[in-house]
Amino acid sequence: MTNIAERLLETKMTEIEQARSWSPRVISKFETLIRSGDDLSLYRVNPLAFARDRAIAEAESIDLFLHATRSGLFEMSWDVVCPQSGMVLDSFGALRTLKTHYVCGLCDVSGETDLDDFIDVTFTVSPQLRRLPFHDPESLSVEDFHWKLRFLNDGRLPGQQVRFLDVLHGLVRGLAFLPPGSTTTLRADLGPGALSGVNVQTQAAFMVPVTGAPAATPSRLQVRYDGRRFSPSLSGLPPGPVIIEVENSGTTRGSLLLINWPPEIVALTVKPALDFEPYMSGGMLLARQTFRRLFRSERVDEREGLGIRQVTLLFTDLKGSTAMYERLGDLNAYALVREHFALLGVTVQQHSGAIVKTIGDAVMAVFSRPTDAVSAALDILGVIERYNGEHGDPSIILKIGVHCGPSIAVTLNDNLDYFGQTVN
Repeated sequence: MTNIAERLLETKMTEIEQARSWSPRVISKFETLIRSGDDLSLYRVNPLAFARDRAIAEAESIDLFLHATRSGLFEMSWDVVCPQSGMVLDSFGALRTLKTHYVCGLCDVSGETDLDDFIDVTFTVSPQLRRLPFHDPESLSVEDFHWKLRFLNDGRLPGQQVRFLDVLHGLVRGLAFLPPGSTTTLRADLGPGALSGVNVQTQAAFMVPVTGAPAATPSRLQVRYDGRRFSPSLSGLPPGPVIIEVENSGTTRGSLLLINWPPEIVALTVKPALDFEPYMSGGMLLARQTFRRLFRSERVDEREGLGIRQVTLLFTDLKGSTAMYERLGDLNAYALVREHFALLGVTVQQHSGAIVKTIGDAVMAVFSRPTDAVSAALDILGVIERYNGEHGDPSIILKIGVHCGPSIAVTLNDNLDYFGQTVN
C-alpha cells in the first residue's frame, strides 16, 4: 500500500489550484500520478512526456511541475546526461551548482556541458509526500542502482528504434557493489574486443584489450580500486573465461559495471550521439517566465557562465520615445511605457518565452525555439495595433528584432541574463 502524506497533499494541491487557472482535469491527472504511479514513474518525471501521454499542453505541464516544486510536492533536478550512453553522470539540485565539464567513464568521453544538449531537468516526488526507494540509493538492488537510478531508458541508436540499454545489457558481463575494505570476485566469459569497467557514481573506469587466441583455462585479472581510480594488474587478456578480483581499499562503497565491448565498437574513434525522446533542457527552462518568477534565487555560478548551443532572443524598442516623453511629460509617458511592457509580457509568456529585462523603454525576451519568437513578434504587432485602435493618439510604434544562435547564460545584477555575439 502506498503511504502518502494526505494532509500535505491536500494543502499543497489547494495552493497549486489557486496559483493560476488550469485546464479541466489537469489537477486530477497530476494527483492520479502521485497516488497511483509506480515508484519509477515518480522518479525523474519528464514534464514533456507527462503532457504527451495525458493530452495536456506542454507549457501547462511545465508550469504545473514548477508550481508543484515551489510548493514542496516535488523536487527539481538538473541532470547531466551523457549523449552517447544516456547515463546520468551527475545530478544537481540548483542551477548554481552545475559543473561546466562532464566525463563519462562508460564512453571514455569528456566535454563541456551545454544547457540545451546535456542538461535534462526532471522532477521527483518529495520524500515528505511519498517515499521512494530511489530517495535512498544505498538500499537499492545492484540492478536497480545501475539500470534505473543511473540511466535514462529511452536512448535509442541513431535513426533506429533499438534502445541503447538493450544493446548494453547484451554486452554486460557483471554488476557488483564494492564494499570498502573488501575484495569482490566476478567471473565472466570474454569475446574479442575489450573489457571495460566503470563506477557509475564517480565515472572512474578502466579498459583492458581482449585479443589473441582463446584461453582454455580462466585468466585472472586483479583490479585495485582506491575510491578514485581503478588499476588493473594486466595490460591485456585473451578471449575466454576470466576471474576478476576487485579490491576496494577506499573508505566508501564503490560500484562496478563490466562490459565486453566488441571490436567494431572499440574501433570507433567518435561514438555517435543517441536519439532521445524530447525532454526539458536547462536552456528551455531558463526561457520560461514561470521559472524566472517562481525561482528568482536560481543563479549561474558567477565565476563562469553556462553555454547554450541555440537560444533565440527578441528585442523591442519604442520608436520616437524621446518625442513622446517631450509631448506627454515624464509621468504620462512612463505610464504608457509600463502599459506596453505589460502587454508584451503577457504575449511573450503565451508563446513559451520570458522577459529577461527591460532597458529604458526596450524589452529583451528569450525563447528556446525560433518559431516561438517569430510567432510572438507577429502577435505583438497585432496586440499593439489593437491597443492603438482602442486608445488613439499617442500611438505606440514598435521596432522588433529577432536573432538566433549560441550564447552564454550568466547572472548579472541578480538576474539570469545572456551574453555573447548572438545578444550583440
